[in-house]
Amino acid sequence: MSTPGPVGSSVADAIAQRAQNDSEYRAELECLWPYEHIARQVIRLRMDHGLSQQALADRVGSTKSAISRLESGHHAPTVATLQKIARAFGGRLVVNFETGTPPTRPSVNADTAAVA
Repeated sequence: MSTPGPVGSSVADAIAQRAQNDSEYRAELECLWPYEHIARQVIRLRMDHGLSQQALADRVGSTKSAISRLESGHHAPTVATLQKIARAFGGRLVVNFETGTPPTRPSVNADTAAVA
């Protein structure tokens, strides 16, 4: 269970509850899932290298607010932006396609609800 917020429930609990009761909201969460997944990867990479959003922005030639938007998981990053981020860490962008059953966001509950 998530830690309660100041009004008695955590954000994750509120997201899970709303997703359970509102199919439109649930569908929107599923549409955003790929961007959240990318955002988490960028955040992990940045944190593993001990960088602030500003430091990553400086490496990429962008702004802190652009990095913040990308890390929110609510915006679709361009391939060019992802390539710049990969290069900023001395890496390269790798895109992979999987066929078969389309991936879906993990079921939304208090333990897996994203906080953005």
